[in-house]
Amino acid sequence: MRTNRLPVVILAVLAMCPLPIVSSANPQTDARLKKAYRFEQGGWTYVHLEGSPADIGFQHGYLLAREIQDAFQAIQLQMTHDAKRDWQFYRRASREMLWPHIDSEYQQELQGIVDGLKAQGVNLDVDDLVSFNAFEELPSYYVPWLNKKEKTANAPHPVPPGNCSAFIATGRMTKAHQIVLAHNNWTSYLAGSRWVAIFDIAPRGGNRILMDGFPGVITSDDDFGINSAGIMISETTITQFEGWDPNGKPEFVRSRKALQYAKSIDDYVRILKEGNNGGYANDWLIGDRKTGEIAYLELGLKNTPLWRTHDGYFVSSNFARDERVLAEETRFDSHDLSSSPNARRVRWEQLMNENKGKIDVVMAQQFLADHFDSFEKKQQANERTLCGHVDVVGKGIPEWDWNPYYPGGAVQGKVTDSEMTANMSLWARAGHPCGQDFVAKDFLELHPEYEWERSVLRDMRAGPWTTFSAAQKTAR
Repeated sequence: MRTNRLPVVILAVLAMCPLPIVSSANPQTDARLKKAYRFEQGGWTYVHLEGSPADIGFQHGYLLAREIQDAFQAIQLQMTHDAKRDWQFYRRASREMLWPHIDSEYQQELQGIVDGLKAQGVNLDVDDLVSFNAFEELPSYYVPWLNKKEKTANAPHPVPPGNCSAFIATGRMTKAHQIVLAHNNWTSYLAGSRWVAIFDIAPRGGNRILMDGFPGVITSDDDFGINSAGIMISETTITQFEGWDPNGKPEFVRSRKALQYAKSIDDYVRILKEGNNGGYANDWLIGDRKTGEIAYLELGLKNTPLWRTHDGYFVSSNFARDERVLAEETRFDSHDLSSSPNARRVRWEQLMNENKGKIDVVMAQQFLADHFDSFEKKQQANERTLCGHVDVVGKGIPEWDWNPYYPGGAVQGKVTDSEMTANMSLWARAGHPCGQDFVAKDFLELHPEYEWERSVLRDMRAGPWTTFSAAQKTAR
C-alpha cells in the first residue's frame, strides 16, 4: 500500500470544526430506539442497547453521536500523527483487509452505528468506523509489520502501548473466598478522557453484557466486562509485542464475540484464539463466578499459554510471563526493574502477598489508586505506580515510545466480584483512580512540545467510585 501523508496541522484544524448534529429520527416513533436509552452518572455515560445487531448498532450511533464524532476526530489525529500514515491508508486497510474477516453479525452492528450517526447528521462511513474500531490494532501492530515487510525507508516504528494494570484473585486470597477482579486503563489522556462509557447490551443472541467502553467501538477495548453467564474479564497489553496476520480476524471483533457468547473460561479462550491476527496482543484475566476458577491467557500470535487456578491470583501490568512469548514475540527486557511494567509487577506481588485473605472490592479500589514506586521504594505518582501519571515524569516510558512528560497514564478504574457479577453490576471511577485531576491548559503551558494535541486534549476530571448495573434506568 502506498502511503499518503496529511499534515498534522490540517488534521488539527479539522478536529476543531465538529460537524453539526441534526437528527432525522424520532426516538418516540422509531421502533429501533424504543428500548434504548442513556443517562449520565459519576462522570460516565451509561448506554442501554437492545435487540438485533443492526438495532444495537443504530441505537449506539444515535445515542452517542456527539461523543462518537468528538472521539473519532481525536483518535484520527492520534493515529495519523503517531504512525505517519494518512486516513485514507487506514480506510483502505479496513476495507480490504479487516472487513472481509468480520462476522456478519458485527458487520451489521457496525453498519447500524453508521446509520445511527447519519440519522444525527454525522457523516462517517463503514470504512471510517472500522478503522476507528481498530485504533488499538492498525497503528501499532499492522503498520510496523507492513513497514518491515515493504522495507519502508525512514519509517517510524510505532510500538504497542502498555495499556493497563489489573489483578484477579480467588479462593483463600480473597475475604469471601470469591473472585475479585480489578483493572485500571492506561492510555493517552487524549483517549482516556473519552473512555467513560458504560454499555449495558442485551443482544438478540448470546449473553447480556455490562462493560466499560469507548464511544463508537463495539467492544470494551480496554477490556473490562462481565456477562450474564458469570464470565468476568479484563486484560493488559503485552509490551513491545511484534506480529500480525493480515488474514486474521480483528481483535475488536474477537473480544466482543467472546464476551457475548462465552459461558465458560474454555469458551472465552477458544473464541479469542479463533482467527487470531496478532492485533492488540494482551494478557487476559478471566474468571467464572459459577465455579470460582480464574485463568490467565497470554495471547501471542505464535504462542498462547494458559494458566488456571481455583485458589490463587494472577497480576498483570503489560509484561509477558511466558519465556517463549518474551523471546519469540517481544523485544521487552523482563529484567529491568526500573521499567514501568516490571516495577508495577513487583508492586502487584507485594500487595497480593501482604493482603492474602483480605482482598475485597474496597481493597481493590485502593490498589488501583496506589502510588508506591517499587523501584525507588517510596510514595510518588509516576510511570512506575499502579495509578500511573506519566505526564509528571521527565523519563517518559521509552518501551512504549512515550516521550518525557507524555500526557498519559491511568485514566479510569473498574472493580467487581463474584457476587456483583451474579447481579450484573460493577464499580467504576472516571479519571485517575487516585482522584487527581488533569488540566489540559496547565499541562500545555508547561509542555508546548504537545501543542499538536491542543485541539483535542481536554481536562480529565476524577469522578467518584460509582456502581452500575445491567437494566439500570437512571442515575442513582
